[in-house]
Amino acid sequence: MAHGHKSDEKVVYVGDSRVKKRTKPLIPPDYSAYPGKSEAFIPNFLLKEWMVGVVVLVGFLVLVIQEPAPLGYPADPLTPGFIPMPDWYFLFLYQFLKYPYVSGDWVILGTLGVPGIMFGALLLAPFLDTGKERRFYRRPIASALMFLTLISMVHLTIVSWEHYEKGLEEKGVVPEHIKRERERHEQKEAAKAGGGGGEQKTVAIVGKDEPGYEIYQKATCVQCHDANLKGKFGNPSLLGIGDKHDKAQILDIINNGYNGMGAQANALKAKGITDAEIDQLAEWLAKQKKA
Repeated sequence: MAHGHKSDEKVVYVGDSRVKKRTKPLIPPDYSAYPGKSEAFIPNFLLKEWMVGVVVLVGFLVLVIQEPAPLGYPADPLTPGFIPMPDWYFLFLYQFLKYPYVSGDWVILGTLGVPGIMFGALLLAPFLDTGKERRFYRRPIASALMFLTLISMVHLTIVSWEHYEKGLEEKGVVPEHIKRERERHEQKEAAKAGGGGGEQKTVAIVGKDEPGYEIYQKATCVQCHDANLKGKFGNPSLLGIGDKHDKAQILDIINNGYNGMGAQANALKAKGITDAEIDQLAEWLAKQKKA
């Protein structure tokens, strides 16, 4: 090590500062170097993941078998009291499509344009946001967009549900789940009144050879109450309806609706049934008595 610029000064070497060339590649140790703390991805880890997936799938199957999804009432677009309603996770999009700037002539923008931009932004997010920072308060643009989207979805969902409840109240429609609960309660009460749930007396159709029965088969009534008048999809039976309502009351039900069911007169006329045939239908239904 020299301290001056003299040619005869003694030079002392204290070490070699040169970086030595690595002769072997730098390979991290595999899972076997950490006994009890790691394992092979294939097949050990993957097999465990599959087993967990099988357990979850079996759990879902058990729930589906125990609590089957109920079938809704038959959709009838001709029924004026029908209010379409999607599942809760689509309520925000359902409400969004009600606004004039994304419906009507702009429906393509609402159904493809805006959702396409949102999903496209999600797909491009890893390529657009390449920063190393992952704390949300250090990423103002991405965080602002995320919170704005969440707030919009929650707001649209709440507004959609409020509009749905308002529509039910204005039209006097009873929601399907409430109607089903009432029908189950009525069936239980009828079973108790008939002797504690024993076999109920079979009621036959009255006047099966009359023109009223042919009109009934052509009418929209058969979609919900079946050709045998016993009802289906949770709808009430029409057997014995003459004990509850006379002809005038049945005509009023057809023209104005009843207990959540919308008016059926227009739907019947759309099927080619005349006013005279509607009158015959009401007269025939009034004959359906249990005694």
